[in-house]
Amino acid sequence: MTDQITVSFSPVNQQVSVPKGTTVLDAIRRTSILFESICGGSGECNKCRVIFVQGQCDVGSPLSVHGLTAEEIKNHYCRACHTHILGDCEFIIPVESRIFSPQILTNTINGIAEPAPSVIKYPLLPGNDANGRTSSRSVRLEGYTGTRPHMTKEQHDRLLHADQPVTVTITRSNGYPEVIAIEDGDTRGQIYGLALDLGTTTVVGVLVNLSNGSICAQASTLNRQITLGEELLTRIHAGKKPEGRATLQRLATESINDVIDQLLTSSGIDRSSLCDVCIGGNTVMEYLLAGKDCHDLELVNTVIPRKPMVIRAQKLGIGVLPEAYVYFLPNVSRFVGGDAVGDVVASGMHASKDLSILIDLGTNGEVVLGNSEWLASVSCASGPAFEGAGVSSGMRAMRGAIESVTIDPDLFTIVATTVGDAPPRGICGSGIIDAAAEMVQAGILDFTGKIVDGKPGVRAGPAGPEYVLVPKSGTATGRDIVITTPDMAYLMDSKAAVLGSIGVLLKKYRISVGQIKNVYLAGAFGTYADTKNIVRFGIIPDFHNASFHGIGNGSLSGACAALISDKKRKAAQDIADTMVYIDLLCEADFVEEYASAIYIPGKKEYFSH
Repeated sequence: MTDQITVSFSPVNQQVSVPKGTTVLDAIRRTSILFESICGGSGECNKCRVIFVQGQCDVGSPLSVHGLTAEEIKNHYCRACHTHILGDCEFIIPVESRIFSPQILTNTINGIAEPAPSVIKYPLLPGNDANGRTSSRSVRLEGYTGTRPHMTKEQHDRLLHADQPVTVTITRSNGYPEVIAIEDGDTRGQIYGLALDLGTTTVVGVLVNLSNGSICAQASTLNRQITLGEELLTRIHAGKKPEGRATLQRLATESINDVIDQLLTSSGIDRSSLCDVCIGGNTVMEYLLAGKDCHDLELVNTVIPRKPMVIRAQKLGIGVLPEAYVYFLPNVSRFVGGDAVGDVVASGMHASKDLSILIDLGTNGEVVLGNSEWLASVSCASGPAFEGAGVSSGMRAMRGAIESVTIDPDLFTIVATTVGDAPPRGICGSGIIDAAAEMVQAGILDFTGKIVDGKPGVRAGPAGPEYVLVPKSGTATGRDIVITTPDMAYLMDSKAAVLGSIGVLLKKYRISVGQIKNVYLAGAFGTYADTKNIVRFGIIPDFHNASFHGIGNGSLSGACAALISDKKRKAAQDIADTMVYIDLLCEADFVEEYASAIYIPGKKEYFSH
């Protein structure tokens, strides 16, 4: 048996036993600590910094300190992904490496006017023979019409011999009626469903009364998969091996069950009353929850089934009525998944004759163009820059994250506000977009996205000029919050990927920016980012004739709609079946559009106003 070594983490006061040679990152993954590891441990992001206190490890080795500053090395910082434990050790997890108090976008749905869910409860009626006498040979349900529901022999026998009132729960999630529960008494008022957005970073859920469509409670948590990497390709790679796939499936289920526990605690509703589950997520997340092999998701032009997965909750380990089904919003392609279909359902663009464009930017970006007659989509590797990751001082939107920035173009004074009005720890997505747009206006950035030497606040950095947003004397971490030359190169690449993908759709369908009547911005990007700065920096064109609509968490809203209404499920299926997907890796126009978008703001015809 391998000797076990004890590793202690402060100030979170947790210990874990691991075999000799384990990395600090793998030790952290065995705890409940939520910890930054954007690249999943490949050594690329340098976000997994810890501070060595005492014990035996290879701290100070070239890989352990690669990319850290001289001051960080002097203060015993090391990279958790490449520091190996050789004996009992103690580490401090600094504030910038911990994840807490996230700002998670929840639901914005206004409800469905006429609920018609897939799951309905019916009271059992006593059977009668031709002469009106009670008979034990027939099973009738009050208000039920249609074909005979599927049921087991045990269920049928129980209904035949019921000597007291019972309520029968029937689902049509599989396209046919099926009995999933039989309860004593009249429980028609106790029928609830769960709608979930299974995001790469967060999991958000709403508890819905299926009898009237009202929302009873909302809850959210961070996706426990994040310590294995935040980028989709990292998750795909981990999910190709059976053991990795099992781990990712377990972590997704644990995250969902955490949300369910919160919902049940706040609402007081019994778990057995949760009779239906509807989930929206990108293709990768839906595959990982379902335990499907992700190998094909790495291959260009892979054909993805567009029929929704429907799986028994018990099989997935989701803590609701065991016989209930989990309905996944249908996917379109490798990177246009059920979350994008949910966005379209929530926006209503599929039901309007007006030309509309929908943009949802996260770790992966999805863009959908069209109207009630046609829909076309692309996905772009926008990277996590618009979520606050991938840049040196970047962080997710949580307490202490800079969320908005203004720079006086004459005095060069900076005003930065943070989430929770807390001392700044870093900068999140909306703050990065604001800062970039303001730096352009103040002349700190030129039209190529390069930081201009000699401007106030600009100093020489290890990789070129860098701009100081907040000096270390004013931060919670004791570090300067800066935007570096590599940060701007990364941000420019992300901006060009998004604008270039939009350009491909406009060019392919010969549509000008002035023809677009509605712009739907989904997710945190559309809720927290300043629309004016999104256009000024050139992330999206100036749709000067369009109305802008923030639809919030469209994936959750779409899942909620599909939970409450069978018609919305049908609409989601129609959207997935008819939507054209254009793979930018095979699209020659993308090279041209990207090349034009790598400047600020971009093509003149996109920003003529």
